Amino acid sequence: MTSDIADTIPAYPPPRTCPLRPSPEFDRLRAERPISRMAMRGGGEAWVVTRYEDVRTLLADPRMSSDRAHPGFPRLIAGLEDIQPREEEKPPIVNLDGAEHSKARGAILSEFTVRRVREMRPWVQGIVDRRVDAMLAAGPPVDLVDMLSLPVPLLVVCGLLGASYSDNELFEDSTRRMMSAGVSDEDRFAAAEDLSVYLERLCREKEADPTEDDLLGRQVLRYRREEGEVDHAELVALALMLLVAGHETTANVISMGVASLLEHPDQLAKMRADPGLLPATVEEVLRFCSVTDAITARVATADIEIGGVLIRAGEGVIAHVPSANHDPSVFARPERLDIDRGARHHFGFGYGPHQCAGQNLARLELQITIETLFRRIPNLRIDAPLDSLPYKDNSMVYGLYELPVRW
Repeated sequence: MTSDIADTIPAYPPPRTCPLRPSPEFDRLRAERPISRMAMRGGGEAWVVTRYEDVRTLLADPRMSSDRAHPGFPRLIAGLEDIQPREEEKPPIVNLDGAEHSKARGAILSEFTVRRVREMRPWVQGIVDRRVDAMLAAGPPVDLVDMLSLPVPLLVVCGLLGASYSDNELFEDSTRRMMSAGVSDEDRFAAAEDLSVYLERLCREKEADPTEDDLLGRQVLRYRREEGEVDHAELVALALMLLVAGHETTANVISMGVASLLEHPDQLAKMRADPGLLPATVEEVLRFCSVTDAITARVATADIEIGGVLIRAGEGVIAHVPSANHDPSVFARPERLDIDRGARHHFGFGYGPHQCAGQNLARLELQITIETLFRRIPNLRIDAPLDSLPYKDNSMVYGLYELPVRW
């Protein structure tokens, strides 16, 4: 960020004053300048869109590109957007647009249908039960992030891909370094390289001996059935996207959701009294916590006028999901966690063509984890003041580094 930019326009993202809610600066912008220029941490400027209707319109507009290699794409973290695929690699699905994106996304949608995810329930329940067993054996106190929030989605995605959970430290450490603004460019590149090398090897193993037992094996068999040969680079890009996106976001929603429910004991008591409210509780947690601070960045491929503002072709845009999910014109008293509000139309999984393909599985993980945790440890409490906890203010996905709890 250059000094002249910092002197003229505000920096993105503005700091939170309450760790559980978006910065109040977004309330002011939404009311006064709902589409504003802000200075990016990685350099340059971008438009930041804060109203619910504007965010929905932009995320559905095919003229908004997800191509992170475009020079106008918002530089959210210095160096992050410069991590480009090696010559032999292909970009992940989240970087693709149009027909190319539709083809890649269509190849995996059958893995996450409602029926398919429903069949995973006993398996996911077993994972959560074993992690809560481990918590009870180890504490109190324990770090909920270390014992539950990270292991549950990582065990699920490893099982899905056919990867070994024994490599969890590599997955967690590489993802943290890739997503954080608090590491050097060299460290970020090294983290991406470590993960790429691992997945390169894993995909070679799946190509040598594919089975129907895991997603990568099923993709290998599909390639050979439909296209004659495996696109190895495309398979590695898919594995990378699923591994990172499949655990990082869900892990942070678990931590933030547990903290939010413990901070709203009336809502927690209501959920416990009526288990039928569990799905609505998860939807409200997704809206309230809104951990995807910067995932929905785009670049305009044509001049687009919205809300009386002209966004020119080549300019970067952030459709700010936390602000949209706290827009009082859509969610009355958005600062309150209210499991009765019926918040399923939130943008916790994005919107439009890039809406999260694995949202059914994420919902299942969240429902099972929250229900099991509070059923088996009904007197759970946070073991430190909320304001003293370490939050991910410098990451692409907001959340908690640690959540000490006892019972």
